[in-house]
Amino acid sequence: MRLWPVLTVLLLALPASAVAQASGPAAPSSAAPSSAARAARPPVYGYEVVRTFPHDPTAFTQGLVIRDSVLLESTGRAPSSVRRVRLEDGVVLQKHELAPEYFGEGLTEIDGRIVTLTWNNGVGFVWKADDLSPVSRFTYEGEGWGLTHDGTRLILSDGSASLRFLDPETFAETGRVAVTLNGRPVRQLNELEWIDGEVWANVWQTDYIVRIDPTSGHVVGVIDLKGLLPADQVKDPADDVLNGIAWDAANRRLFVTGKNWPSLFEIRLTGPR
Repeated sequence: MRLWPVLTVLLLALPASAVAQASGPAAPSSAAPSSAARAARPPVYGYEVVRTFPHDPTAFTQGLVIRDSVLLESTGRAPSSVRRVRLEDGVVLQKHELAPEYFGEGLTEIDGRIVTLTWNNGVGFVWKADDLSPVSRFTYEGEGWGLTHDGTRLILSDGSASLRFLDPETFAETGRVAVTLNGRPVRQLNELEWIDGEVWANVWQTDYIVRIDPTSGHVVGVIDLKGLLPADQVKDPADDVLNGIAWDAANRRLFVTGKNWPSLFEIRLTGPR
């Protein structure tokens, strides 16, 4: 089966509303794309695995960043946590658990601070990146899902078809952009990463990462990671899904993992096709 028909079915099949820990694209109608939209379809990339690393199989991965071969990771469920993890062997070097009422979500690191979200509490936390000591907390409207930054703005996904931009000091919202794929809204994006001027986003319960132009909101590329984790290592296909993107800009290395996955993968893109 060709990939674009699969993506079209995916867009039409997923629900438009957010559900607990559910993020993926949805289309507003079943109308077929126009010829102009078909002509503008973004490229689709494959992958090859460069190296495989151990990953805590009990970590319900929400946010992922890499700095100097140390992973900064946030996890959901109880107890949710923020942690520092050694890349080479997956050993958790430090971990700070959130209070039971908080369901941990996205994470990013900016100017020596880790910023994390919670799912439906409307509360975010700031930590010192080097030792995870708490610095402060802040509030925001709506849900918190994925989080990244472009150097000057925090970028947040909340289950809608928009990316929200926040001031990294005051956490006030400064703008939004609607995310679309071939003219259709893309809802329920999960973990985010800023890579070479694009926002990369996991798509919940699929094997796809979408690459988003932050100015227009258009999806400019799709990455197909089908088969990355062998099926016999997935305990719950509906829950233990692809989620977690970390970009080592200094060394041009890309890492991905999933919720409760026993492995983290360094990959290289192939294609497009």
